Amino acid sequence: MNPQPLILASSSAYRSELLKRLGVTFQVAVPDIDETPLHGEGAQQIAWRLSREKARAVAPRHPDALIIASDQVAILDERLLGKPLIHDAATQQLKAIRGKSVVFYTALTVLNARSDEMETGVVQNCVGFREFDDAEIESYLRKEKPYDCVGGIKSEGLGIALISKIEGDDPNALIGLPLILLVSMLKRHGAPIP
Repeated sequence: MNPQPLILASSSAYRSELLKRLGVTFQVAVPDIDETPLHGEGAQQIAWRLSREKARAVAPRHPDALIIASDQVAILDERLLGKPLIHDAATQQLKAIRGKSVVFYTALTVLNARSDEMETGVVQNCVGFREFDDAEIESYLRKEKPYDCVGGIKSEGLGIALISKIEGDDPNALIGLPLILLVSMLKRHGAPIP
């Protein structure tokens, strides 16, 4: 039997770049889901549910594929941090996190659309931020423009200069796709990982 095609259920360029590191051939399919948190849902549960919904959303278009989906949610002092999207929101988020720690939950789902088997895991990273001033925030935002990144932090770019420490099992998860977990999931489904 031919290997199943790999589908990345994501519109994220960051996730595509991460998946390319594994040397696998894949296609991208953009999931269309409502990402609004449910009442009383915690950060980890939001990420878990949304990664599964993203995989399910693209499965009808790719009934023979292994579908990879991921979602990331960050929390600061019990408050969810989203993608700031605009400069002012990013400025406020960065002011709120300086000198504090933010927990990033990155959920990963692999759905075998052929057999309907689904596996989901969540990787946690705790990121400590140093005390940076308003001028550093403005300079960072002007240079990096991380408005599509959760919390306004692009750790693979200039955002690393705002961080004092990262604790977690997979630094790739912080960028948006836990590659260590993904390799083990794909191997369980027989995907050829070089």
